[in-house]
Amino acid sequence: MASAPRTRDPWLDNAKMGLVTLVVVGHLLALLPSDGPGGRTYDFVYLWHMPAFVFLSGYLSRGFGYTPARLWQLVTTLLVPYVLFEGALAWFRINVGHEHLSDLWTDPHFPLWYLLAMVAWRLVTPLLRPLRGGVLVAVGLSVAGGFLLTGDWTRWLDAPRIVGFLPFFVLGLKATPEALEWLRGRFAAVVGVATFAALWVAAGSLDEWASRDYLYQRPFALLDDPTSTAVLTRLLVLLAGVAGALAWLSVVPRIGGWFTRMGSATLVVYLFHGFLVKELEYLGFIEWAHDRPWLGLLAAVGIGVAVALGLAAPPARRVLERVVDPFDVAHRRVREAVQLTGVVHEQEWETTDAGLVAAGR
Repeated sequence: MASAPRTRDPWLDNAKMGLVTLVVVGHLLALLPSDGPGGRTYDFVYLWHMPAFVFLSGYLSRGFGYTPARLWQLVTTLLVPYVLFEGALAWFRINVGHEHLSDLWTDPHFPLWYLLAMVAWRLVTPLLRPLRGGVLVAVGLSVAGGFLLTGDWTRWLDAPRIVGFLPFFVLGLKATPEALEWLRGRFAAVVGVATFAALWVAAGSLDEWASRDYLYQRPFALLDDPTSTAVLTRLLVLLAGVAGALAWLSVVPRIGGWFTRMGSATLVVYLFHGFLVKELEYLGFIEWAHDRPWLGLLAAVGIGVAVALGLAAPPARRVLERVVDPFDVAHRRVREAVQLTGVVHEQEWETTDAGLVAAGR
C-alpha cells in the first residue's frame, strides 16, 4: 500500500509566511530614518523576528543527518541558490544601481547570509541535537564568537552572525511538538501579547541598554562598550529574542487558508525580494521618506507586505521556483513522467520542500 502523504501543519506555515513577510518589511524599514517611528519599529522587529526565524529553522531541521540525500539537498537548495543569487544581485547592483562592489561571494548580500548559515547550522545538527546541554554550548559559542571572529572574519561569509544566532537554532533543534503544544493555548497567546508589549517598550530605549549592532551579532571589538557590558548585553539580546520567538508562535493563527498555502513559498520570497528593495532605494525611497516619517513607515510596511504576498502568490511562485530550486523542479518532472509510464506505482518519493529557507522536513 502506498504511504499516506504527509500533511502540513497550518500553524507552522502561517508562522513561516508571517516571518518571511517581516523579513521583507524589515529590509524596507532599514531605509527609513533611525530616529523616527520607522526606526523604533525596525528595532522592535529585529529584536525578535530573526531569532524566531532561526528557531523555526532549527525546529524543522531536527531530522537532518549525514546521509547522501540530505547532504545533496544542502548543495541544491542552499549552496546553488546562494551562488546564483549572490551573482545576480551583484550584477543588479552594478548595472542598475551603478554601485562598486568587492568580495563577491565571500561577503554575502543582506538577504543571502542566511543560506550559508543554514548550511553551517545543519552540518552541526547531528552533533548538537543529541548533546546534553547543547543550548548552553551554543550560547557559549555565540559569546566566544564575539571575541574570536574579528578582523577579516567580520566580513568572511558573515561568520559572526552565523555563530551569534546559533543558540536560537539549537533551541529549535531541542524543541519537540509536545513541548510547543503549550503555545497553542489562549493563556499563552495573552502572555505572547504582553511579551510583545514589553519588547516594544524595550525597542524604544534600545540605545540606552544596547544598540543595533547587538541585533546583528557584531563582534565585541566593533562595539563601544566594555567587554563585560558587551557580553551581558548579548545575553540580554539573546533572551529577548527567545521571548519574542515564543511570543510569535503563541499568537500565530492555527487555522488554514490562502495565507497558509503561501507558507511553502518562502524561499521564493526570501531570494527575490532583495532586488525590489534595492530598486526602491535606487528610485529615491530613502530621500522621499526622510521628510515623511509616518507616511514612509506606512509605505514601507504596505509595500513590504505586498511584495511578500505577490512573490508567494501561485502565479509568481510557479515561475520563480524554477530558478530558486531547479533540481527539485527537474526531479518532480522526472517523477511525473515515470508515474505516467506506469513504472512506479507504490514507491514513496522524498522531494525537497523548496518553500522555506528554514524547512527541514
